[in-house]
Amino acid sequence: MKKYKTKNYRHEYVIGDLQGCFGAFNQLLEVLDFDETQDKIWLAGDIVARGEDSLSTLREVKRLSDIGALTTVLGNHDITLIATWRGVMNPKPKDKTAAIFAAPDCDELLNWLRKQPLLVYPDDRTVLTHAGIPPNWSIKEAKGYAKELEKQLGGSLKQLDRLLPNLYSKKSDEWSDKLNGYKRMRAIANYFTRMRLCTASGLLEFSFKETLKDTMPSDFRPWFEWFVVRERRILFGHWAALKAEVATKNVRALDGGCVWGGKLVAYRLSDGAVIEVSGA
Repeated sequence: MKKYKTKNYRHEYVIGDLQGCFGAFNQLLEVLDFDETQDKIWLAGDIVARGEDSLSTLREVKRLSDIGALTTVLGNHDITLIATWRGVMNPKPKDKTAAIFAAPDCDELLNWLRKQPLLVYPDDRTVLTHAGIPPNWSIKEAKGYAKELEKQLGGSLKQLDRLLPNLYSKKSDEWSDKLNGYKRMRAIANYFTRMRLCTASGLLEFSFKETLKDTMPSDFRPWFEWFVVRERRILFGHWAALKAEVATKNVRALDGGCVWGGKLVAYRLSDGAVIEVSGA
């Protein structure tokens, strides 16, 4: 399949969590006047889950990726989809993904999905992951840790099937670079795809999903409120309650809660312009 040029795009946009909201995705592309031969999309992960058409969304994301017009990072719902495909998790009724498993191209779609990155550099000023980067990691370290997990997710199916059951835990693992084995892989996955609150040392808290005005557990703060000097601005999704309203010199939230009736948000890399469409 022919690929279009992979640099010198007319416009590049980073888009927040799609969550299977196929209608809103198409509407946003129309508003952007998106041209797949000239423009580029970067997705913050969570391609699928609670929206009205995860199968069509996943197919379109893969199609755009195949021609070089889109790059996505993996989100927690994407990894859950892979785990369900491999029989590690039972399908969740709230995740409207059954059509994917019944589709004739299911294996093709999921084999492609599991080989997508956890961290990418949209340009020389920004870095994109689904949930963020913890204060106890530098961006360079984070890139290395991402590659460790990407290698296992994208390896043989036998390797994948051994990994997936070990990625889930109700409690956070205390991070140390001396962590090894599946405990290390689980900690890396949690930082990139599940993180909202953490301590200064990077210990995660998984239950809090509310707004910044709500009461948080003692000693925990949003990961981006622990000040760390960064060489790039961190773009992230995952936290719908933020409504994509957190925008500082160091971070930019992009999950506008489209699937919950909020907005699907696009951030233009060239000038920081924000373009939105309404969700369901």
